[in-house]
Amino acid sequence: MKLNYKRTIITGLAFMAISGFWALYDTILPLILFKSFHLSDVWIGVVMAMDNVFALILLPIFGIWSDKTNTRLGKRMPFIVIGTSLAISLISFMPFFDNSRNLLMFLITTGLVLLAMAFYRSPAVALMPDITPRKLRSKGNAVIMLMGTVGYVYSMIMIKLLVKKTEGTDTPDYTLLFISIVLFMFVSTLILVLAVPENKWAKEVRDNDTDEEAEENVNAGKKISRDKLKSLIFLLLSVFFWYMSYNAVISAFSRYSLQVLGFDEGDFATYTLAATVVAVISYLPIGMISSKFGRKKVILAGVAGLGAAFAVCTFVNSGGALLYILFGIVGVSWGAINVNSFPMVVEIASDGDEGRYTGYYYTFSMAAQVLTPILSGAFLQYVAYRTLFPYGVVFAILAFCTMLMVKHGDIIKNDKKSLLEHLDVDS
Repeated sequence: MKLNYKRTIITGLAFMAISGFWALYDTILPLILFKSFHLSDVWIGVVMAMDNVFALILLPIFGIWSDKTNTRLGKRMPFIVIGTSLAISLISFMPFFDNSRNLLMFLITTGLVLLAMAFYRSPAVALMPDITPRKLRSKGNAVIMLMGTVGYVYSMIMIKLLVKKTEGTDTPDYTLLFISIVLFMFVSTLILVLAVPENKWAKEVRDNDTDEEAEENVNAGKKISRDKLKSLIFLLLSVFFWYMSYNAVISAFSRYSLQVLGFDEGDFATYTLAATVVAVISYLPIGMISSKFGRKKVILAGVAGLGAAFAVCTFVNSGGALLYILFGIVGVSWGAINVNSFPMVVEIASDGDEGRYTGYYYTFSMAAQVLTPILSGAFLQYVAYRTLFPYGVVFAILAFCTMLMVKHGDIIKNDKKSLLEHLDVDS
């Protein structure tokens, strides 16, 4: 049985559009709050944590709701259509309220955008498993993640091309940038809706998977051993710590680049883009290395690389070749972590419990992404901007220490999985 790459790529358009928006949100929104509305770093952290708070509360609700939905368009497509329509309509108002310096309306609109995105985020992610045979879902998820990277790269390119200071002001006009993201989301979703007969493809998969699914769910709900439970706890703590490290730097680097490195608006995007491109290029080699040396060793190397790169970044005072190299190391390191961490979590699960363990993974990663913008923002505001990279180093060290305690979830010897299955990663 082979993965239908054409179907999977088309299905990935939804995640591609979502990733394009989050790249804009994570990098440009802090700049708007900082430059246009002069919010403190702590309050910027609070606003930046809103999407993850919504994710923790609402994603399971809308995911379950879509599970129980049955329409002519399918289970997931109505959520994708309605959510995208609401999101792109609301996103269009964000640069208007930025330019008019209306903080209240900007925050209200941002909150509504996040609600709209939460409405269809889980259904969009669930669409791929619905139309992909069980045995091919790891490969399918790898393709979806790569599609998400395309969305991120698109946003970074648009930021670099379209973010320029408006003459006579000290802040850029982001209108063209927001329009480019709106059009990207609209076109991606339109192609998805026109090209994906969700009910037909899902029925084909259900017909093929029925017997296999019944057999695999026999062990669902069974308790894991005490040793496995200990490994799971330390692995989830590691997930929490490395997201505390990485997400703090990524969400604050746009401001850090202005305050410490003396960049112009938009220049930071070339460095974050470099990290992303290098990460994508490294995925397959990392998969090969992981299959030979094991997931745990590769993750430890990735965490060490992340911490080392952040440590050196502390002493960098300008852009240039060294910073590109360091962000390249960050990209490879983050790829080494992400390629292997999610598969380790579900490897510990009993057959049929993969969904529950996926929930554990997302809970710890999302919790970190709620806390770290606020905590790191407090250090930026009350201590100094130079604390950003040391903050990342501290949590990388904690992640390394907890990861050393993990004894389960590694690759089984002689398990000849394809390279794409090593890309079963979180966005």
